Amino acid sequence: MAVQLLSLLFRSPQSTRRIAFLAVLACLLSLPASAQSGYYRRVFFDNAQPGDSYFYSFADATAPSVIDQRDGRIPVETGVSKTPPNALRLTWTSMPTGGWSADVHLLAFRNRLPELTGDTLVFWLYAPEAIAAADLPQLVLSNKASGLQVAEFPGSFTAPEPLGRFTGNLPAKQWVQVRIPASQLRAASIYPFHITELRSVIFHQGRADAKSHTLFVDEIHLEDGAAASAAKLAAPGALSATGYELQVDLHWSAADSPTNARTAIYRSLDGGPWQQVGIAPAGMHGYSDWLGAPGHKAAYKVAEQDWQYRNSAFSNEVSATTHTISDDELLTMLQRETFDYYWEAADPHSGMARENIPGDDRIVATGASGMGISAIVVGTDRHFVTRAEGLARMQKIVSFLEHADRYHGVYSHYMDGATGRTMPVFGMYDNGGDLVETSFLMQGLLVARQYFDGPSAQEKDLYARITHLWQTVEWDWYRENPQSDFLYWHWSPQWGFKIHHPLIGWNEVMVTYLMAIASPTHGVPGSMYYSGWASQAPRALEYREGWSGSKDGNHYRNGNTYYGIKLDVGVGTGGPLFFTHYSFLGFDPHALHDRYTASYFDNNRNIALINRAWCIANPKHHAGYGPDTWGLTAADTPADYSASAPDDADDHGTMAPTGALASFAYTPQESMAALKHYYRDLGGELWGIYGPLDAFDATHHWVSPIYMGLNQAPITVMVENYRTGLVWKTFAKNPEVAVMQSKIDAAR
Repeated sequence: MAVQLLSLLFRSPQSTRRIAFLAVLACLLSLPASAQSGYYRRVFFDNAQPGDSYFYSFADATAPSVIDQRDGRIPVETGVSKTPPNALRLTWTSMPTGGWSADVHLLAFRNRLPELTGDTLVFWLYAPEAIAAADLPQLVLSNKASGLQVAEFPGSFTAPEPLGRFTGNLPAKQWVQVRIPASQLRAASIYPFHITELRSVIFHQGRADAKSHTLFVDEIHLEDGAAASAAKLAAPGALSATGYELQVDLHWSAADSPTNARTAIYRSLDGGPWQQVGIAPAGMHGYSDWLGAPGHKAAYKVAEQDWQYRNSAFSNEVSATTHTISDDELLTMLQRETFDYYWEAADPHSGMARENIPGDDRIVATGASGMGISAIVVGTDRHFVTRAEGLARMQKIVSFLEHADRYHGVYSHYMDGATGRTMPVFGMYDNGGDLVETSFLMQGLLVARQYFDGPSAQEKDLYARITHLWQTVEWDWYRENPQSDFLYWHWSPQWGFKIHHPLIGWNEVMVTYLMAIASPTHGVPGSMYYSGWASQAPRALEYREGWSGSKDGNHYRNGNTYYGIKLDVGVGTGGPLFFTHYSFLGFDPHALHDRYTASYFDNNRNIALINRAWCIANPKHHAGYGPDTWGLTAADTPADYSASAPDDADDHGTMAPTGALASFAYTPQESMAALKHYYRDLGGELWGIYGPLDAFDATHHWVSPIYMGLNQAPITVMVENYRTGLVWKTFAKNPEVAVMQSKIDAAR
């Protein structure tokens, strides 16, 4: 994902992925398909993010007809739902000569598989007051997210159908399941309509009866029309509950199978009756129940649920109480939750980190896994897991990497977690080695090598195996030729150096040069720090200006002052904050000195302070920015994955919590203010089982539906570097680090 990010920053293609675990391929292929990907192959809508409207929707009316809407979107109903905690609310009045429509769009997230599975559309309706079939809306399905439109290849939509044809008269205060076989629908566009390509479910004006009606809509998904299996569901087990200040985090074990659709969460609050309060998609074994205040005691039990809403037997019952927590406890909570992304939600075959959750569960990310390895070290040291458990996970990851596809020792950007094969996510040239993602991986592995360095045979064996992986990376191959001043990002057996993306700073790829110079077996000269990373060649100047749009810092040295803050090194106003995180999860910025700054720690801190100052000034007038909402960096956005930065071209209003939270080591007071705001003020919308969701855009009332592998681990690790310096100290124990620094000093 760092590569995808820089593809956007540097306006150039991306690359590299995947690995082949041939030694255990036959065994791995026999394992069940990913439960969470399977869930999202069927589910179109289950719940909206907290808020008063559903972002992935559209509502509009032509007078004199009326449709209730919030900023052009369908309102959310929290009082009644089929799959708690909410549903969608349609309230309309159909008038002659008028019209209205309410479009529910497919929940969009990165790497969502392109087609749904099933041949029957299923959803639930609830009418507070009875509605005659003739007074129900019309229904149209579309394979475009913009609803009704002129047919544009391959756009297709169905002919309007009276909803009452499938429901009959709707009784009051009763959930009614609607089942519509695709065979009962006909295309109204010039292209065939395939229900597996469904992107919009559109309710629009039917009979103009001049009366107000309300309808709740919930749990839209596809099913197979064949008779459902009556297989008995196994009860979940080992349910645990941890109370924090405003929420209770639940975790359980479950045997994932295609029969499981979701886990139903039941709660008894303060001694009250049991009621279902939420669901977790199949494959998720955790849930964060937001209670919103200290002093609540809640009891919980959970049950597996199939696609026909039949429950398994219940789990054990547990209870927890929300209580006021100190700043230190708040940091521990944050680290524990973000750590669980790499522990509980890791790929079950390889132990590697998934690219994003939810997402395509096949995809594990090399760089994010390296960061996750450092997070595992933190989690082990903080006793979130035992040392034996941490060691076993590292053995699993290393076993996977030993059989993974490598290209002159370099791993792909993305791999299939079950087979280890390269996954060319970014196109046909992206089928080889990714040097940058590999450097993030090696940084994490070297942290683990020095942490798990005890006298036991298992730890000694792990040390040797990691050393072999590290020493077989051919950093010098990615120089292209012995005369090259630069390292290059990608190489493919089929395409060679066709992408030809030189690594030039200032950005997040500093660690690639550091690791290449440090390598005892395939190293590059220390002089390449200056000829490549900090190059003064015309090509480097053009490169920096090209992605930044600024001449500030185009010579690597900056020297300008922004908001009263001096910036020694950095292009423009410093760029996105992940530049100060990814290379410095293991490598202590206090330790590096060069021609351009006396302290990379101070320089990184100033980049963070400039970023915050921009957000306080808020020259583009985005909603929500301020002294406790800052940290522009790479993250999910309402449109796509993008690198936000404190400049006019790259500030689009999306804020990623990782920006400020992974800067704790540089700006502890400012980062703590952001943490308290994100948790205590915005947590009801922003917080989940793996900590803060990836990003939010207050202007557009959007919260990302995903967690991202590149953004949770920097929080875990950099908070620890602030608290104890653990990861910096551990990485510095590698003897190659001192050798690398001496080589750079000699070239200075």
